[in-house]
Amino acid sequence: MRDYTVKIIVATHKKYQMPKDDMYLPLHVGAEGKLDEDGNDLDLGYTKDNSGDNISNLNSSFCELTGLYWAWKNIDADYIGLVHYRRHFSLKKKAGFENVLTYAELRTYLGKIRVFVPTKRWYVIETLKSHYDHTHYPEHLKITRDVLAEKSINDINVYDKVVNRRWGYMFNMMIMEKNLLDEYCNWLFDILIEVFKRVDI
Repeated sequence: MRDYTVKIIVATHKKYQMPKDDMYLPLHVGAEGKLDEDGNDLDLGYTKDNSGDNISNLNSSFCELTGLYWAWKNIDADYIGLVHYRRHFSLKKKAGFENVLTYAELRTYLGKIRVFVPTKRWYVIETLKSHYDHTHYPEHLKITRDVLAEKSINDINVYDKVVNRRWGYMFNMMIMEKNLLDEYCNWLFDILIEVFKRVDI
């Protein structure tokens, strides 16, 4: 069986317990401009997302996606992933750091599965769009749709279908083959940066 290289960033903005497996890389997201109580650059002891090619300064709007951007631009591995300091993949149904996915568990699936995502989440009485409208700002989705319509008729058709579903794969968590991650991030950040320009923060 071939050994694939895997690097999963753990997006965090504070010190927290981290998985012990070497495939995990704790990443301080939104590190740009963050200072400690003495006025020095905040150092959590983790790699920072304001190193290398980065968009760390956009973290207040992009959240953990500044970490995904950093991983895309700065990590070379067969598979790249994103999890959160409080959310991890597991093959077990029990919570706890002793159940966080390990490379030994993942290795069996590498080369057979190209993209890993969390379990599908169902909304009983809402669509993804109505859920977003109730929890965020509806105009953000309108701007996003406008940008997609300008860029691709295929994307806008898929967008309309997806936002009217009652289920989705949440939390910006994935483990993905590098070539697919390249395609995804090229598509995603082209859209998000244009949306960012148009949203009144």
